[in-house]
Amino acid sequence: MTAREVAAVLEAWAPLSIQESWDNAGFCIGLPQTEVKGVLLCLDVNLAVVEEALQVGANMIISHHPLIFQGLKQICGQNELARVVAKAIQHDLVLYAAHTNADKVSSGVSGQMADLLGLVEQEILRPDEQADAASPIGLGIIGNLSGPEEVRSFLLRVKQCFALSCLRTGPLHTAQIRRVAVCGGSGSSLIAQAQKRGADIFLSGDISYHHFFPGEGPMIVADMGHYESEIGIIGRFVQVLSEKNLTFAVHTTRHSANPVHYF
Repeated sequence: MTAREVAAVLEAWAPLSIQESWDNAGFCIGLPQTEVKGVLLCLDVNLAVVEEALQVGANMIISHHPLIFQGLKQICGQNELARVVAKAIQHDLVLYAAHTNADKVSSGVSGQMADLLGLVEQEILRPDEQADAASPIGLGIIGNLSGPEEVRSFLLRVKQCFALSCLRTGPLHTAQIRRVAVCGGSGSSLIAQAQKRGADIFLSGDISYHHFFPGEGPMIVADMGHYESEIGIIGRFVQVLSEKNLTFAVHTTRHSANPVHYF
């Protein structure tokens, strides 16, 4: 099975055509016609992940975040990115990313979050305007809990579901949570949309100080961390790939690439 055929499995689920215009999802390094001997799945590619791929015999790395977003003027070992690129090329590795295309399908990053919280009646939070009504795509998910939960109990459950050491929130405007909006990764641009659609709480990552101030309604804004909100997508990658009869092993990384640490 070639890398192109492996990519086709993922793209049947999350087509590259729906990625955001600024994104760089798809093949990043390596030849699509490479015969795949093993796959390593990760959120971010770093030197530890490349070393791990070599150790487990995987010659294709599938990540959520693309390794390269902007042009490289030099590959001379000047930083970690350059060293990762050089090592991947040196060992004939194929690097492929499913990023905003995996964000925008309903069973993608935000869908994973919603499922973990047990949300029912799920809908895309901000649908793409050009999307087919029968197969909606877009950013974020909004849904309902099966029954109202006391706000502090819900926040503790969020911490347990996502194995969080901490959870940053704005003022707790409401005593109970019924309607929940989520967006994996950096979701502050969806705060107003979540308020408009009646969410009691919006869960995402990369929420800045000023976004915690009260908005147009009593919605609670909560920051669970960028990495923490997206790491579940690796499980979805495994699920999508396992639906095919693969002729090679699929590994998930044992290395956390989260650059944020809590003390």
